[in-house]
Amino acid sequence: MSGDRELLELAAKAAGIEGTWFAGYLATHPGHFGVNISPAGHDVWDPLNDDGEALRLAVKLQLSIRIDSIGTAARQNDGDEWQGVMSNPDPAVATRRAIVRAAAEIGKAMP
Repeated sequence: MSGDRELLELAAKAAGIEGTWFAGYLATHPGHFGVNISPAGHDVWDPLNDDGEALRLAVKLQLSIRIDSIGTAARQNDGDEWQGVMSNPDPAVATRRAIVRAAAEIGKAMP
């Protein structure tokens, strides 16, 4: 996959989340992509940067997550392919990204 936007688009598709894409939400996070999930445009969905959103995504899609000293990997419970991310320098970042990558693979396989 080419980048964060594509990952988030496919992960949102897998989770059944619809929204409007925009770059640079909030003054404190310029250059990020998110999904505008509220009519007023104040809420974003960005599991690459939000631990809670990543966990809810993993639960909704029933992902298996494996964390060790090297990194994190995630996959669909009945899937064969793990989506791994090295944990250096931040294991939380690696875990969120592995979850989004596994979700994106699910979204990619959807029509």
